[in-house]
Amino acid sequence: MKSVQEPTSEKSIFQHLYGILSSKGFRQLVRYGLVGLGINAALYAFYLLLVFWGTEPKTSMSVVYVIGLGIGFYGHRKLTFFHTENFKHAIARYLISHLGGYGINFFLLLVLVDFMGLSHALVQAVSVFIVAAYLFIIFKYWVFAEKNYAAS
Repeated sequence: MKSVQEPTSEKSIFQHLYGILSSKGFRQLVRYGLVGLGINAALYAFYLLLVFWGTEPKTSMSVVYVIGLGIGFYGHRKLTFFHTENFKHAIARYLISHLGGYGINFFLLLVLVDFMGLSHALVQAVSVFIVAAYLFIIFKYWVFAEKNYAAS
């Protein structure tokens, strides 16, 4: 007698992968990466130019960080997260989040360049990705979260 195989309810690896790649969170991550790549490429070039002109690396990072704040808020609010909730709450949370990002960036330059003697250009290039990962999580779940800010 032949055994009849019962259909399983388990998903294949391809179904799981498709579920991940088609999720809203993944699409936000891709848009965040594209918006961030454009902004950070331009800001990194400006950072290197400032240092080339004689500005100290942490001062140069501070200047480009402030410029990136405004460009990034608009880009991520409109293009990454399609956020339409309370503007005042979003901008306040955005600025608070960036204080943490700035602190991480400054700390990495201070320790790795000033104390350990590593190349400021390399440290800043790596810092962009570390801070970006931190900010994506904060933006997604706090700054541009899908909830009514009037209730908070």
